[in-house]
Amino acid sequence: MDNEIILSVKNLNFYYGDFHALKSVNADFIKQKVIALIGPSGCGKSTLLKIFNRMSDLVENSRHDGEIIFSGSNIFAPETNINFLRKRVGMVFQQPNPFPLSVRENVEYGLRVHGIDDKDKLEKTLYESLDAVALWDCLKDRLDKNAVELLPDEQQRLCIARLLAVEPEILLMDEPCSALDPMATATVEELMRKLSEKYTIITVTHNMQQAARVSDYTGFMLMGELIEYQQTGILFSSPRDKRTDDYISGRYG
Repeated sequence: MDNEIILSVKNLNFYYGDFHALKSVNADFIKQKVIALIGPSGCGKSTLLKIFNRMSDLVENSRHDGEIIFSGSNIFAPETNINFLRKRVGMVFQQPNPFPLSVRENVEYGLRVHGIDDKDKLEKTLYESLDAVALWDCLKDRLDKNAVELLPDEQQRLCIARLLAVEPEILLMDEPCSALDPMATATVEELMRKLSEKYTIITVTHNMQQAARVSDYTGFMLMGELIEYQQTGILFSSPRDKRTDDYISGRYG
């Protein structure tokens, strides 16, 4: 279905102790699109990203009010299975974080955690996941190689493959190119566009040019507020809010 909403944020507030980190955030995220969150450091964009699969629960003295509706349910509901949520809404971090295991073991890890040990299923998933991130051809003869010995962009793509193996619906990417050189960044950006044909991608970036290149929708955040959220081309060419215009034109931040 065109423009199907996969994730809906309703009047979300989030606090670190007494600090009001997110203020009345509202947004609908469209299925199988790339959504970029931009804004200066400390504006709340990474906090918002981590809330989507409740990684924020790991922060001591944090609390929230409001709702995030995913697949018809509020992710904050008491009956929410956090492990299942994180299977469906996976995250890639700034620094590639492959496990100190073989390439094969990294990709198979999530399946084995969920009790899948069928050899044919594991082999099929290994191929499909590595092929989806354009790693199969270069790693098919090095599947037993320790993943931490791979090049940085290979490590980052392997981390994405590790997520794809458990069949998520949403991929959260927290500045996935910040540790990569320009050539590796271009590879990951191309991958993001390709993956959006099947997955919804929500990414945080400090790089406005990257947001303009890869995203379908962009949200500008400032001091915990989602100031503006709309189609990327419109936001960058005709922002509605002067604060957005000031930021993207370099007069702020």
